[in-house]
Amino acid sequence: MTIARAVAARWRFRQPSVIPGFGLTLGFSLAYLTLIILIPLSGLIWRSAALGWTDFWAIVTNRRTINALEISFGTAFIAAAVNVVFGTIVAWVLVRYSFPGRRIVDAMVDLPFALPTAVAGIALTTLYAPNGWIGSLLTPLGIKVAYTPLGIVIALIFIGLPFVVRTVQPIMEEIDKEVEEVAATLGANRFQIISRVLLPGLAPAIVTGFALAFARGVGEYGSVIFIAGNLPYKSEIAPLLIVIRLEEYNYPAATAIAAIMMVLSFLMLLIVNLAQSWTRKRYR
Repeated sequence: MTIARAVAARWRFRQPSVIPGFGLTLGFSLAYLTLIILIPLSGLIWRSAALGWTDFWAIVTNRRTINALEISFGTAFIAAAVNVVFGTIVAWVLVRYSFPGRRIVDAMVDLPFALPTAVAGIALTTLYAPNGWIGSLLTPLGIKVAYTPLGIVIALIFIGLPFVVRTVQPIMEEIDKEVEEVAATLGANRFQIISRVLLPGLAPAIVTGFALAFARGVGEYGSVIFIAGNLPYKSEIAPLLIVIRLEEYNYPAATAIAAIMMVLSFLMLLIVNLAQSWTRKRYR
């Protein structure tokens, strides 16, 4: 009897609570999500389905479309991976050290949030163009940043860094510094402290920061189009290709590319969420 009650309580839709308003808030949440997310996505899928499988497959397998998707997802993945490393280091410095100008550095992390993406793109292009301050130093070395996929990666690193820092920083603040000191007194070296003491607690937050930075990078447009060069088959991103198809009044092609981007983004985020769930169970 006790087991039956436990199973029934586990599968009960609404758990007992002293806080009223469950039905009202749940209804509002479902209505809001339906209007803002489900209906637009359903319209996109419906418009893509109207093409027919043959036309849809022809648009998706077009070489220009494939190249644009590869550049968008590839550069977003690389930029998110770089931000995981350096974003964690920035969060570590802000949490563990006190130094003059710390608050200024902390505020600068949020600058990509407040700065319009077009302004960021123009600024990065000015810096990394062959005649820019940084680009002029890299050109003699044979390194070209602006108007290449490398420039896209730099732009995505710029706009994705705050997601990692602000996700990892609160979790790092909860880890007492004494834990690291105790591990050091027990004979652990720096690598062991990082790998066995810090990373287990930070792993879920790091994975979440990676997912946020990756998702932002895949759909980024404003800060990329200026520095990318927008050359078909070389540095053209998928969001730009959608805009080009819309300007050509080729709405079926635009909706097809948007639909495949949505599916790929969902699959990637599903994989990231599964990895996040695994890390939480693994490191409790």
